[in-house]
Amino acid sequence: MNIIGRKKLYFLISLLVMLPGLVSLALYGLNLSIDFTGGSRMIISFSKNVSEEETKFISSDLEKRNIKVLSIEPSGKTAIVRTSPIDERQNSEFNKDLKAKYREAIQEEFSTIGPTIGGETTRNAVKAVFFASLLVVVYISLVFRSVPKPASSIRFGISTIFALIHDVLVVVGVFSILGHFLSVEIDALFVTALLTIIGFSVHDTIVVFDRIRENLGKNVNASFAQVVNDSILQTIGRSLNTSITVLLVLFALLLFGGESIRWFVVALIVGIASGTYSSIFNASPILVVWHEWSQRQSK
Repeated sequence: MNIIGRKKLYFLISLLVMLPGLVSLALYGLNLSIDFTGGSRMIISFSKNVSEEETKFISSDLEKRNIKVLSIEPSGKTAIVRTSPIDERQNSEFNKDLKAKYREAIQEEFSTIGPTIGGETTRNAVKAVFFASLLVVVYISLVFRSVPKPASSIRFGISTIFALIHDVLVVVGVFSILGHFLSVEIDALFVTALLTIIGFSVHDTIVVFDRIRENLGKNVNASFAQVVNDSILQTIGRSLNTSITVLLVLFALLLFGGESIRWFVVALIVGIASGTYSSIFNASPILVVWHEWSQRQSK
């Protein structure tokens, strides 16, 4: 199986997978929760499916208190309401009106985050992803510093980052699409999922890269591309078995884990599937492309 020989095909597949998400990001962006934007969020349940009557009442009652309604998302018998920040007094008054109009209505959840905290959460999320990626480059560059020349440890580190960028863009793109069509929100748990995906992807990539380092010392007469291809084939079984085991557990969590972690689990499923692909079909081929380009430049 010549994976390196078909590297352009695998790069094309990656591009085609990322493209819908990138288009969605450009057109719609991300549906950010109040964790990032600041504001209030409440979940109200009714005895029957939410109709236009209920959404109009919620909207008018809140707006008469000078509360800006950002969105009302009916979902069966529940309505998810996002607004500008609401204090406890305003929420208590709204609940009284709600009970007077719909005796069976229950406010199941209410939370408020100020815009300052939301902005700080956004900055910290970006910093976390950036520093995690930076530390990955530094760590791999140090671990692979003994790799035989003309291979470079820096290339190993930066090739890993390209694979990470692929995984992050795939997950973010998928959630941009889900946010637009299914109103799925990006919250603090999503950032946790991204960092978990980065860690898993690095782990998978290092397994392949470590075998490449070993084989470079053994097969001194083989071309770099051949050594990389052999190393991928020697580790692909382990990578797939590990990933399938994790995915089986995640699918079980998706079925039985409940609503609160559903989209967190979905993010992990998408990211781990993407990370398995990128560690085999992206990171190592990028290493070969860079090595061959460097060889041509030196000549």
